[in-house]
Amino acid sequence: MKIVFMGTPDFAVASLDALKNAGFEIVGVVTAADKPAGRGQKLSESAVKKYAVEHGLKVLQPLKLKDPAFMEELKALNADLQVVVAFRMLPEMVWNMPAKGTINLHGSLLPQYRGAAPINHAIINGEKESGVTTFFLKQEIDTGDVIFSESTPITEDDTAGTLHDKLMNIGAKLIVKTVKAIESGDYNEVPQPMDTELKMAPKIFKDFCEINWQQDNQTVFNHIRGLSPYPTAFTFLNGKTLKIFKVEKENTAPKVAAGAFETDGKTFLKFASNNGYIKLLELQLEGKKRMLVDEFLRGVRL
Repeated sequence: MKIVFMGTPDFAVASLDALKNAGFEIVGVVTAADKPAGRGQKLSESAVKKYAVEHGLKVLQPLKLKDPAFMEELKALNADLQVVVAFRMLPEMVWNMPAKGTINLHGSLLPQYRGAAPINHAIINGEKESGVTTFFLKQEIDTGDVIFSESTPITEDDTAGTLHDKLMNIGAKLIVKTVKAIESGDYNEVPQPMDTELKMAPKIFKDFCEINWQQDNQTVFNHIRGLSPYPTAFTFLNGKTLKIFKVEKENTAPKVAAGAFETDGKTFLKFASNNGYIKLLELQLEGKKRMLVDEFLRGVRL
């Protein structure tokens, strides 16, 4: 079975690698165009492109998915199936092209958390479980018939980063299982339930990342974990942006107003919520590098 793979970040590389190692024929890899990045604005390649080039796979990088030249090139690959992992929204003329259709891997247990940031929102909302789902693409985003899903617990220690890595590895195995099932014809398509109360996972913008210290301790704790390490929760300290990566909860009645901080100037820095404290462990002040709290306190006067 000939496969075209579509993806961009590290999350997608694991699935591409798993398919290749399982012996499937990858006839083409579609990924994002190279973009200027960093201070020198040098062109940066996507993680998927780097992997594809390293393993001698054909790479396509269309600026527009409806571009006639790209469509002709994609059609010429004569794929039986397209596999999409962490890529952009596809027009129908692309996802409807292969004889066996186009499947997608999504980082949630659908129908919950449809959207661009399912991993972040699951932790922010205090979920105890997440997972991955494979499904056939259709017109409305993340609404196609489910093929397989697999769940994993979310612990109090999980961040968006650790859950990302768990789901990346579980998802890679599920993609291989799904493609094998499609190849053999041994699978069922299950429509997503329509009568379920849905929690969505929209794209996260900067203003959403600012911490609201007026909320309760657990809500603030989940908000910080769900945005770590990226795009990162932040607050302000002495007029500068303070990004917060790692914290602990301290469920004791605060002695200061919500949003105020306490510190001994050496070993701890904690901010009050409306019913407790959030103790900072790893942080980054505007213009500085990311560091542990004791290292930070040695270099700043509060």
